[in-house]
Amino acid sequence: MGGHLLMSEGERLRKVILEGVREGRVTLKSAALRLGVTYRQLRRIWRRFRDEGDPGLIHRGRGRPSNRSKSVSLRQRAIRRYRERYEGFGPTLACEKLAQEGMVLDHETLRRWLIREGLWVGPKAGTRHRAYRERKARFGEMLQLDGSEHRWFGRYEPEACLMNMVDDATGTTLSLMTENESLEGAMRLLWHWIERYGVPVALYTDRHTIYKSPRHPTLEEDMAGEKPLSAFGKACKKLGIGILTAHSPQAKGRVERKHGVFQDRFLKELALQDITTIAAANILLQEGFVEDLNRRFAVPPADPADAHRPLAKGEDLAAILCRERSRTVSNDFTLRYESRWYQITRDNRSLPKPRFRVTVRTLLDGTVELWLDGRRLAFETIPTQKQVVAAPASPSRPRPRPAPPKPGPHHPWRTTSRPINTVATT
Repeated sequence: MGGHLLMSEGERLRKVILEGVREGRVTLKSAALRLGVTYRQLRRIWRRFRDEGDPGLIHRGRGRPSNRSKSVSLRQRAIRRYRERYEGFGPTLACEKLAQEGMVLDHETLRRWLIREGLWVGPKAGTRHRAYRERKARFGEMLQLDGSEHRWFGRYEPEACLMNMVDDATGTTLSLMTENESLEGAMRLLWHWIERYGVPVALYTDRHTIYKSPRHPTLEEDMAGEKPLSAFGKACKKLGIGILTAHSPQAKGRVERKHGVFQDRFLKELALQDITTIAAANILLQEGFVEDLNRRFAVPPADPADAHRPLAKGEDLAAILCRERSRTVSNDFTLRYESRWYQITRDNRSLPKPRFRVTVRTLLDGTVELWLDGRRLAFETIPTQKQVVAAPASPSRPRPRPAPPKPGPHHPWRTTSRPINTVATT
């Protein structure tokens, strides 16, 4: 009987050894040891090879559908539903959505189906060397913080920023969407984390000016040996939170990979629920989306002890997570801040002396406060811009125009004879 016979590597090895058994060079017992099967199993293999030849070594299940395979109708329904609603979804996320509709599949099964239909292409493998770093041992020992600016609401909608805070030990995530990566967004996200879990030990961020001040130290900071701090850095210093800066995105890979998860799952969930505003997106984040991600992907810490600390008595997050600036008081007890004038009122217990500097706090809700030596000052906002009136100048007479100088009697202009023009006559 002609034709070709396709054999696997293990089947070819069995053929070589059983040929030795047929020729009498190898015993059945030694053949069983070389093939790693029992003597009883080898007798059955040898019997099929002796009666059928090489086809007797081919696995009986080759070419037959598996008893655990999914039905053709389920495969067709899953592919059709994927084309209708979930095209572009990854196999894992698509399986979760199909399971909600009653089609329970393994993600690898769906992956093979999608690849066969040309609906999915896996990521290309790259060659990148990175040094492995162990996770932190305790929950709250270090949080990775970063913002992901993306067109979350569609290709033709403006970009927004998703602020992500990820615990290094467990992968626990907390997220907040803002218009852009801003100081207010970072402070609000840290506020939410502290209210839920407590004050962490350290934050791991990039070198954005929100977290690391780009200016050079002042003379006072240089003499005190201090580094310049941004407004976010000052707030973290008051809370005892250290800030570590990464020099590459790969260094804070946990939060960067979390961005990828959100740009896959959250982006598609926004489209499914037809959400196009930042406020609605934050409601979706707070009402179970982030908790579902934590339930699926968070891992227990190596050390069960929690590294967070509770807020101390007297620590007010509203007064800490804010912007602080220093301004000088004028002689009339006014000061200027962000193009507005403020009048310190007379009813303060003690007034700052003119030319003293006071601290101006801008809270996250936009409230402005004036502080001096730990005391809050009462003030009023001057409704119109303060006019600085210059002193009137004293009237002065116009200076007379000087007369042009006249040449003296012995000036060369007077003594030099001039040539006399003569006219020739004929």
